Amino acid sequence: MKPLPRRSFLKGTGATLALPWLEAMMPAKAATVGASVPQRIAFLYMPNGVRPDRWTPEGDGGRFKLSPILSPLEKHRDDLLVFTGLQNKASFSGDGHYVKTGGWLTGTTITKTTGSDINAGGTSMDQIAAAQLGQFTRLPSLELGTERTATGVDTNVNYTRLYASHIAWKTPTVPLPCEINPRVAFDRLFRNKTGAGPKTQDDQQSVLDLVRDDAKRLHATLGSADRQKLDQYLESIREVERRIEQEAQSLGAGINVSPEVLKEMDALDKRISQLMGKASREEELNAIPRFDFSEHVKLMLDIMVLAFWSDTTRVSTFMFGNDVTNRNFSFLDGVNGGHHSISHHQNNKDQLDQYEAINRWHVQQYAYMLDRMKGIREGEGTLLDHSMIAFGSPIRDGNAHAPQNVPIVVAGKASGKLRTGRHLVCDPGTPLCSLWLTMLEAAGVKSTKLGDATTGLRGV
Repeated sequence: MKPLPRRSFLKGTGATLALPWLEAMMPAKAATVGASVPQRIAFLYMPNGVRPDRWTPEGDGGRFKLSPILSPLEKHRDDLLVFTGLQNKASFSGDGHYVKTGGWLTGTTITKTTGSDINAGGTSMDQIAAAQLGQFTRLPSLELGTERTATGVDTNVNYTRLYASHIAWKTPTVPLPCEINPRVAFDRLFRNKTGAGPKTQDDQQSVLDLVRDDAKRLHATLGSADRQKLDQYLESIREVERRIEQEAQSLGAGINVSPEVLKEMDALDKRISQLMGKASREEELNAIPRFDFSEHVKLMLDIMVLAFWSDTTRVSTFMFGNDVTNRNFSFLDGVNGGHHSISHHQNNKDQLDQYEAINRWHVQQYAYMLDRMKGIREGEGTLLDHSMIAFGSPIRDGNAHAPQNVPIVVAGKASGKLRTGRHLVCDPGTPLCSLWLTMLEAAGVKSTKLGDATTGLRGV
């Protein structure tokens, strides 16, 4: 039979679902499957740094033991590259946070301003990849997050807070905002919506109902292995739909998480933060419900996985929170306060323990995403095998705002181009951008310079 085109879709009124990788898409005489599988790149940004003495693994090379903070990644040990010693020299100047975040993926220094005339000094690594890989996908890139764009001025350092909300820069002066509503992000992948507009009857139906006839037709033409892959893919889409609806209902927002509800969530976090540390207001503090946003984060990560699985995009970023976020983490056992406040631990043991718990929670969400990708067969491997999923922060220790030896982990083998299962201790001062160049090269993206790096990391 003639191979199924790689850019195949299930279509219906109001919906278009790109298909996952299927054996039917391979020419009969193809030498290997893996050679034609696309490479994906993702960056998961964690704000406010880490507890440094509980982050670094013991040992190096293949003989290493994951640290307490990284311990949730144990089952993925063989898929990891943990880096020690990398830095972004361009972030050494300026304030404690904004310069680090703004330049995390650009390797450049942001322009100091209190207005809207922001400038990152360069294009971010993800957008360099999107400019080349995006020609093969419906969306060049996908930017996701959990918090609305920050506004106003941080008078402590005289920087606009706009820098707090962006790690993806299409050009030095054009940041790409994060989508924080899972319904909107989901619809970008699967629904034929051109704008906000009034809701239609199609908007109230599952996208699977809208493409049901096309799915049945395709199902009848596939072999048994491809039928199983297609069924798994469609069920995963429906599962995410159900969870989006459940979250929205729990927040009292109907099918969509409305701006009003998001505003209420922000106000709740701020009120909790204001009350922290005030013993006289302890009763009032205890009366405020703790919002556990773990499910919201998992939804956003699942949407990113669906985007990669369907090859809707091959480049994505996710911000667990804005720079300097003081999101309340009291839903974690032993934690009683906001993230940014706790990161300024002043070496207080109780604060350090809470800081570590927050760090470990972030790693657990990262591990969740890797679990999902590892469970999806694609060609001769898994979705994770054909990806590079970076996780980290542009700050080492939140208390010191240290930009040296930044915490960074990369998972995925890039179809065998990365030798994983190692802790790599780099020479002090090695550019973080050398890692970004290595990832670009592994994805087949041409780039000769980024920030202070002109070559990739050797031996990776």
